[in-house]
Amino acid sequence: MSAATRARRLAEDAEIVVFERGPHVSFANCGLPYFLGGEIADRNKLLVQTPERLKAVFNLDIRTHAEVVSIDPEHKEITVRDRTSNRVSTERYDALILSTGAAPVVPRVPGADRPGHFALRTLEDMDAIDGWIKERGATNGVVVGGGFIGLEVAEQLHRRGLRISVIERNPQVLKPFDPEMAAHLHIELRKHGVGLYLNNGLSRFDSPTAGERAGASVVVLANGTRLPADVVILGLGVRPEAKLARDAGLVIGPTGGVKVDAHLRTSAPDVYAVGDAIEVTHGVTGRPALIPLGGPANRQGRTAADNIFGVPSAYPGTLGTAIVRVFDRTAAVTGANEAQLKDAGMAFEAVHLHPNAHAGYYPGAAPLALKVLFDPVTGRLLGAQAVGADGIDKRIDVLATALRAGMTVDDVADLELCYAPPFGAAKDPVNLAGMAAQNVRAGLVHPIRWDEIASLDRTLALILDFRDRAEREAGAIPGSVHIPLGELRARLDELPRDAEIIAHCASGQRSYNACRILMQNGFRCRNLVGSFKTWKAAVDGSRPT
Repeated sequence: MSAATRARRLAEDAEIVVFERGPHVSFANCGLPYFLGGEIADRNKLLVQTPERLKAVFNLDIRTHAEVVSIDPEHKEITVRDRTSNRVSTERYDALILSTGAAPVVPRVPGADRPGHFALRTLEDMDAIDGWIKERGATNGVVVGGGFIGLEVAEQLHRRGLRISVIERNPQVLKPFDPEMAAHLHIELRKHGVGLYLNNGLSRFDSPTAGERAGASVVVLANGTRLPADVVILGLGVRPEAKLARDAGLVIGPTGGVKVDAHLRTSAPDVYAVGDAIEVTHGVTGRPALIPLGGPANRQGRTAADNIFGVPSAYPGTLGTAIVRVFDRTAAVTGANEAQLKDAGMAFEAVHLHPNAHAGYYPGAAPLALKVLFDPVTGRLLGAQAVGADGIDKRIDVLATALRAGMTVDDVADLELCYAPPFGAAKDPVNLAGMAAQNVRAGLVHPIRWDEIASLDRTLALILDFRDRAEREAGAIPGSVHIPLGELRARLDELPRDAEIIAHCASGQRSYNACRILMQNGFRCRNLVGSFKTWKAAVDGSRPT
């Protein structure tokens, strides 16, 4: 609809026809989970526009229940089937925009077609889930898949009063995040009583046996665990609906999405494609990618309409900026993560911080976990992730803007961001991330990551904890030695000069100061990135069940 309405604003005399195989156009599919949980109480609020409204305001000819079943690029014709009457007709076009979206992935396992199993993609899906829960008095739900939609549905069904389990075949939820960042959400889910089964995929769906109460299925995991469910939500992700394009001979990219150029043109003349159906270029790695997000899809629609009507426009690629709320935590991401950078063969370094979202002396200050990835040679920003209770959207939006602008960590350190005690700090977490990265690039500190700790040769390395004694008593890295930072200068003679010192504190700032003292006194020192908070979250959150 963003393409159709932009087209109308550019060409008042154009004939613009929209074919939709379902009953609705322009509905808020991102809001569907929140209706299931009752946060959005009025179903009509999800209907952003109606065909009647779009006809009145934009003079669009919108035909619902009209499925395009084939495209003839040579003759510039489409074949349309009316799903109400089953009548088939042909329509000619001067320009065609494909916005076929993506379809939910359905697992190919025994019992997948049992009643009570649902994907959530349309209003009809939402109504079916809502009706099933009400009619069956569902009390136990299983969400298969720990992606964005899966976690939103899990949170909302929990809010509705169901006991929820989430199963994920990978070692973590939310694949766009690095493991130590996703671990914060594992802890949050378990804190709220959600059963979380990681590294343990779906095997099959069984009928309940004696003693098992399951209104839908018993979900059987790869390790044999049986989870009775009154309702099953399939949140395994989506794949592009590219069959229409493929059958028409359009080029399909290696990811399975419709291949387009920077102007969103397909391989067929005057045929464009946008949204979840297309393969995009990742804005950091430059590689083909599938990134099904609402914001990019809307901008792609506008870009396609611009190019059709003579306004030169190019789509710059997708950064994958996304955000999700999981109970009392918000998680957001932009750019590339470690796995994507490694796969692309790109050098990177990372910093972790745990600053407060606003000034610590102002009431309600709570820490956030922030990770920033950057090129160690050029300082170019490559990606960022954040998890916390407050201020997450603000920081990732700033860093997404910096990414799009091609900024370096030096630029990020110097950003002038708004500050007052209720909203931030004189050194905003974004600035601090840039400064921490500057220190790494300048050689003022040498980092070590949380996942390198377990493989350290303890005969060659000494882990030094620079926290206060009370912090130490609440938990420590096994085998570490404790020296409060204030005592370090007086106790340098206690330290071995033939071992590398691995410094840590709670979040990394005190241990950075310790490393500066040690390095200037002739010791070899590396600072644990994110320090104890990152290590502890990663270790606690990584257990499979």
